[in-house]
This record gives sequence, C-alpha cells and structure tokens, in this order.
Amino acid sequence: MPIPTELQKILQLARREGASDIHIVAGIPPAMRINGQIVLVDRPPLTRQQASEMCMALLNPEQRKAFERDWQLCLALVDPQLGRFRVAVYLHAGSPEMSIRPVLDVIQGRDQLRLPREIEDLTRLQSGLILITGPTGSGKTTTMKFMIDLINSERRCKVITIEDPVEYLHRPKKAIIVQQELYLDVKSFAKALVHVLRQNPDVICIGEMRDAETTETALIAAETGHLVIATCHTPSVVQTAERIVAIFPESKQPQIYQQLANSLRAIIAQRLIPSASGRERYLAVELLLMNYAARKHIRDRQLHLLYNVMQTGGKVGMRTMDDSLMELYQQGLITYESMLSNAEHPSTIRSRLEKGLQQRQ
Repeated sequence: MPIPTELQKILQLARREGASDIHIVAGIPPAMRINGQIVLVDRPPLTRQQASEMCMALLNPEQRKAFERDWQLCLALVDPQLGRFRVAVYLHAGSPEMSIRPVLDVIQGRDQLRLPREIEDLTRLQSGLILITGPTGSGKTTTMKFMIDLINSERRCKVITIEDPVEYLHRPKKAIIVQQELYLDVKSFAKALVHVLRQNPDVICIGEMRDAETTETALIAAETGHLVIATCHTPSVVQTAERIVAIFPESKQPQIYQQLANSLRAIIAQRLIPSASGRERYLAVELLLMNYAARKHIRDRQLHLLYNVMQTGGKVGMRTMDDSLMELYQQGLITYESMLSNAEHPSTIRSRLEKGLQQRQ
C-alpha cells in the first residue's frame, strides 16, 4: 500500500534522528522515542480523523477485516528508500492510532550488541528451548535476529520463523530460511506451529509465545529434536518460568514442569538502560543456563531458586540482572540512579558497592 505523504515525511525524520519508535496519537503532534525518551515532532497536533486516515491507508482489504474483527493488528511496512518498519495499529477512544518501529537493515555483531559470549554457543545446540524475554522495546527481536543470522552463517539446516510481522528479511547463506507472517501466511502462532513441525525444520523461531497451545507445542518441538527460539514479554528469568507454568490449568501443570525441566536450555532476560550521557542505551542481560540444579528446581516446583543458580553460575557465564547493571555502572556507562531503578534488589547492590569501597580503602 502507498504510504501517505505526511507519514513518509515523519518516517524520513525518524530515520534521520535514529528514533527507535514513532507514535501516531490523536491530540498531540507525531512523537518519537529517541534514546529512550519521548520527543514531540515540531508539527501541529493530529486530529482523530488525521490519525485514523493515516493508519487505515496502510491496510489492505484483508488486514482491514482482521483489524475490524480484533481491534488490533501488526504489519510490516516497506518503503524502497526508507526500508522496513513494524507497525502496530490499535484503537484509542474508538479511533485507530499506531506505533511504528523502524527496522535496522543490518545485523550488528555480538560485541556491538553487548550480548554475552554464551549466546553464540546456544545457537549451536541441536535441540531444546531458548527463551528471550523482556519488556517491549528491550531488544528481544534484535537478539533473535542475531541468533538466526549466526545459525544461517554456520549451519546447513532449515530455519522456519513465525513472526508478527516479519521485520528483517534473512537471505539464505548456509541455511534455508522460511519466514512466515501472521495474517499473511498463517492464521495463528499455535496453528502455524503445528504445521511447521511437518515441514522438516531444524530450527523454529517463534515471534511470541502468547498462549498455552503455542507454548505446549513449542515444548513438544524442543523435546523432539528441534531447536526452538521464542520470545516472551516477562521481565526476568524467574517470572518467565513462572508464567509458562501459570498459563496452563492446574491439572496440567505437573506435566509442564517436567517438560520445561527436560527441554529448557536457557532464558535470556533483557533491558535497555539509558546511558550516562543520555545519547544511547546499553543492554543489561540476565542469563540462566540450564544445569542439574536448575532442572531439579523446576521439577521440584521451586522456581524462585533459579535466581540462586544464576548467582552461583558466574564461572559458566550465568548472571543476574543486578550483576549486569553493576557491570555497566562500574564501566561508567550508566548512572547510579539508573542502576538502582532497574535493579531487582537495590539494597543488595548498595551493600556490595559499599563493601567493595571499604575493601579498596
């Protein structure tokens, strides 16, 4: 669909300013998120009609039907000059508005992304479940994109992704890459995943594990010889494990604990923290790598003890979110206030810093 002229100007500005997100909301000027902060564009406030027309102009007839039915929709927007964008259309006070995310057309390296070295090792696993978690805008899609590209560069295999929508187009290197988009190629994550298993994949990437049916099928796939990489919107390792179990009825939870203990390989929890300069953001990562203790805690339904596993697993690359935040602070990349406001246990961090200071004196 052709992009309205006014929206095209906004997208051009967003690319130029390095915005991570664009917001089209009635009653205010177009807004952008730059280095984590919302900035209003120097334009008049949008009326409801203007915002609505801008949104609906992007939808084809099938997408309009889906939006009218579900009141929300994600789609990919492609411009020959400006590249790809992920668009989320929703209703506000009964009128369409949208959030737009520019998609980078390059894949950054692990060092640029500040991902742990262990992430590369995870992509070389032949089977199991890897979960990438974090709030919206925490870089989950970027991490998955990096992992898919590494697999594509190293392995002769078949990778199938189910995305909502497809953001970055992976060109085949060593691997066969099949990218399926929700509402364009498949009707739901759960139904798509069942059919994906019949397409002889080695690696399955799921844009989001949203429901019990998708989660159960993903667990089965991970148990039966596939490497499954999926994202969730949970903020931490422990809460991710808790949520996976909680979405199932109580009668089924014993089975899920067993499947999770058998198939889970790692949980990567992410947050993007504003830099001390305010001009960029740095990735903080909490990482659980499954070992005997972690599997036992899951089987024993003591998910809170996974935090202890991360605390004691530093020698093999595990870390808590607080460890990652302290490292960023000690490198001078984030402020003391940012570290504490994002910490799981602020008082413990204060004590560790005070103890370290006393030892140096």
